[in-house]
Amino acid sequence: MATVASARPRVRSATTREERRVLAGTLVGTSIEWYDFFIYAQAAGLVLAPLFLAPLAEANRGAAQVLSFATIGISFLFRPLGAVVAGWLGDRIGRKKLLVFTLVMMGVSTSLIGVLPTYEAIGVAAPILLITLRILQGFSAGGEWGGAALLSVEHAPAGRRGFFGAFPQIGVPVGMILATATLWILTSSMTPEAFLEWGWRVPFLLSIVLIVVGYVIRRAVEESPVFEDLLRRRKESAAPLGQLFRGNWRQVVLTAVVFIGNNAAGYLLIAFFSTYAVASLGMDRPTVLLATALASFGWLGFTLWGGRISDRLGRVRTFQIGYLVLAVWAVPMWFLIDTGEIAWYFVALFVMTFGLGLSYGPQAALYAEMFPANVRYSGVSIGYALGAILGGAFAPMIAEALLNATKASWTIGVYIAIVSVISLIGVSLIKEPKGVDLHA
Repeated sequence: MATVASARPRVRSATTREERRVLAGTLVGTSIEWYDFFIYAQAAGLVLAPLFLAPLAEANRGAAQVLSFATIGISFLFRPLGAVVAGWLGDRIGRKKLLVFTLVMMGVSTSLIGVLPTYEAIGVAAPILLITLRILQGFSAGGEWGGAALLSVEHAPAGRRGFFGAFPQIGVPVGMILATATLWILTSSMTPEAFLEWGWRVPFLLSIVLIVVGYVIRRAVEESPVFEDLLRRRKESAAPLGQLFRGNWRQVVLTAVVFIGNNAAGYLLIAFFSTYAVASLGMDRPTVLLATALASFGWLGFTLWGGRISDRLGRVRTFQIGYLVLAVWAVPMWFLIDTGEIAWYFVALFVMTFGLGLSYGPQAALYAEMFPANVRYSGVSIGYALGAILGGAFAPMIAEALLNATKASWTIGVYIAIVSVISLIGVSLIKEPKGVDLHA
């Protein structure tokens, strides 16, 4: 782990123009990539089973829905590969081109899903092509987060790493809000039949527009000298994986464990709750999507606040508070959701976002401070990718399977409580790293 700075740093509250450009670039890039990711996750709950798994959906709707959610997890398996290849490519084509590459790959694969023929048109080739594009989404996502996280944290003013590191983190709820709001507008303005026939394709095709917007904004950020500095440091830190696991295997394991609970709970918010409310409780789909989008503003605000307060309380303490909230709230919230009342549905999700925000906002700063400079990029990216596999990759599928097996939604809460406690234990094993010298 990096060494602690000998003197307490003086906190500078104002941000420079260059720093604001960096924050904008990391936020916009992660928001667009997560919009693409979440559009798929929500579509998996709403329409993909009957469209791409038609024979199974007709024979066993529950099994088809489980399999549809499983396609979400497939892409997570390719995130570690994306993280490794991104490091290799970054040393050869440069950080500037790599950022554009990951953005375009995610956007193109998402847009192609929007024009993909269904099972009725091309048979079994439809789910095969769908899974192929999903793999490309996961591959590109694996190369994005680590660089954005380190870019924001390593160029933060002294004493504000948590706050700066929260900006790539809030790209997740921003992407969630964009995805959910888009689906809400569509489902509110057309019949269910029209949405199932062609309307579901529109959010995927809109990714083309977001790619252009993201490219323009990122070009402005790419002109900043901090990108050249990151490319130089990245060459230093792109150490062989053997070196990383020989000297820092404990940090890699802990970063993965710390992420499990948050990622699992987050993907239920992203992909499962709205599907459950509509399919199992018979609630109105547009209203549910609107309530989910509004609750996601809590995720955004609490994530930013979580990063900020971690600069005062410490990363570990902030994480502990977040995971305690998630563990305690995981079961009771289901009794509110099961009332079938939209107000209680919103309250259940909004309270959950408090725990999500505090266990997500400080993540970029915590991870950066856990690794020495020579293996930081590899360690942060791989630990994050492994945590995503163990946490959110198959969380919606597990939740659907539990619901089918027990017919009791609160058992899903038990599952979330267990993984939250596991992550709580993991973060409690970390010695508080706030204030370490990142150049060590």
